[in-house]
Amino acid sequence: MNPPAAGTHAAIDPASVDAAITSRMSVRAFLPRPVPRETIAHLLEVASRAPSGTNTQPWKVYVLQGASRDGLVDKVCAAHDAGRADPALAAARKPAYDYYPTNWVSPYIDRRRENGWGLYGLLGITKGDKDKMHAQHQRNFRFFDAPVGIMVTIDKVLGRGSLVDCGMFLQNIMVAARGHGLDTCPQAAWVDYTDIVLPHIGAGEGEMLVCGMSLGYADPDDKVNGFHTPRETVASFTRWLD
Repeated sequence: MNPPAAGTHAAIDPASVDAAITSRMSVRAFLPRPVPRETIAHLLEVASRAPSGTNTQPWKVYVLQGASRDGLVDKVCAAHDAGRADPALAAARKPAYDYYPTNWVSPYIDRRRENGWGLYGLLGITKGDKDKMHAQHQRNFRFFDAPVGIMVTIDKVLGRGSLVDCGMFLQNIMVAARGHGLDTCPQAAWVDYTDIVLPHIGAGEGEMLVCGMSLGYADPDDKVNGFHTPRETVASFTRWLD
């Protein structure tokens, strides 16, 4: 794939671009159908056109399939179960970075609760049902049965701006995937198990796990994929300055 020549910006069908963006959702149930390696490589190549400060291109990508994927699933699920059996083990876990705030305030805590209970309500998980909550949370560490798992890291020497760069790179993957009939689920849950993930994927000592991602073909018959999160209106988050 070659970038467009300087000064050439051909018109692109806006409906197709909008559809790729708006049809993206966090899929939580995938089919076992494999994804060709060349397709994954193409998505990563397209995504690499993401902007980054001074073109640092800070992302490092690890693609897990087959035995490597299954091995990581087994390790992290075992650690997740152990943490439930012994809360002290779970409390001792330190995430790679503070993805979520220490102190939640409105409106963010309200949206978080709406999201959580909306999903759990669809799945018939009631408040206090710790067994089902644990099982559903562990679906993250099974990549929601997707055949492809992706881990993205950056070097620890880089600043917080590189996390913004990685976010744009990840969004490119997710949007490009839609153009190939694929779906994704970006997952911050993996950062709690960075001590397991990084050695498993062979990351260097100076790398920090940004997030994981599930990639595959969505299961259209699983009701969990009928869950669509709401979005605030443009008027609610925009201030026009003339």
